[in-house]
Amino acid sequence: MIKYINQTVEYLRERDIGQAEIGIILGTGLGQLVDHIKIEKQISYNHIPYFPTATVEFHKGKLIYGELEGKKVIVMQGRFHVYEGYSLQDVTYPVRIMEKLGIKVLLVSNASGAINLEFKKGELMLIDDHINLQGNSPLAFKGVNKLGERFTDMSEPYDKEINSKFESIAKDLDIKLHKGVYASVVGPQLETRAEYRMLKILGVDSVGMSTVPEVIVGNHLNLKVAAVSVLTDECDPDKLKPIDINEIIAMAGKAEPMMIKLFSELIKSL
Repeated sequence: MIKYINQTVEYLRERDIGQAEIGIILGTGLGQLVDHIKIEKQISYNHIPYFPTATVEFHKGKLIYGELEGKKVIVMQGRFHVYEGYSLQDVTYPVRIMEKLGIKVLLVSNASGAINLEFKKGELMLIDDHINLQGNSPLAFKGVNKLGERFTDMSEPYDKEINSKFESIAKDLDIKLHKGVYASVVGPQLETRAEYRMLKILGVDSVGMSTVPEVIVGNHLNLKVAAVSVLTDECDPDKLKPIDINEIIAMAGKAEPMMIKLFSELIKSL
């Protein structure tokens, strides 16, 4: 993997992707943050050596380099998922590339379903902890110890200082920001009533199909990591209705202005 990483980084540097301070992964329906970036370079994933290709139609599939609130950033406009047929190493490969390009902070967004029924769709949740239900680890491969500590500590996967700043900014902006535990499942099928009940018993506040692999690798690389979910639906097993993925995307889009304000102010404060 080291050989591939070096070749990818060399390709990007040759195309004027320079050093950055912050990496950002934009999830479902949250791609419009790029409109606020002073873009210096953008490259389709399809053109980047050893990058996976985004197959989800609502993920743009571009790597963007530029400036946001005075900071150099690298932004993934669209991410990869295990349910697309990729390995966890594929899914998290871009995080390793961003780290080689200098990032020290990784900010992640996603869309998720609210298991905690005190949380309502359209609101935001700051991820305080997570449960990995993807059945594997992005660190489970031969030679991982050459890239970082094999037995990565996960006692504090989300940076307390950044989370505290997120909460303070949300309060100042009058944005409802819950804090909770996120569970990451494989998908792409949505959960059954019994699975929602199980997640509630496990202490989960929201569930989605991403984020945790990238967070694990971020910690493996000693990055400061933070993540925010847009709650796109309420997962009440006693009142469960069929989910329309277009409604989920639309709900993420409605919450997007709040997410943009939150991320922009956070980046300004770093």
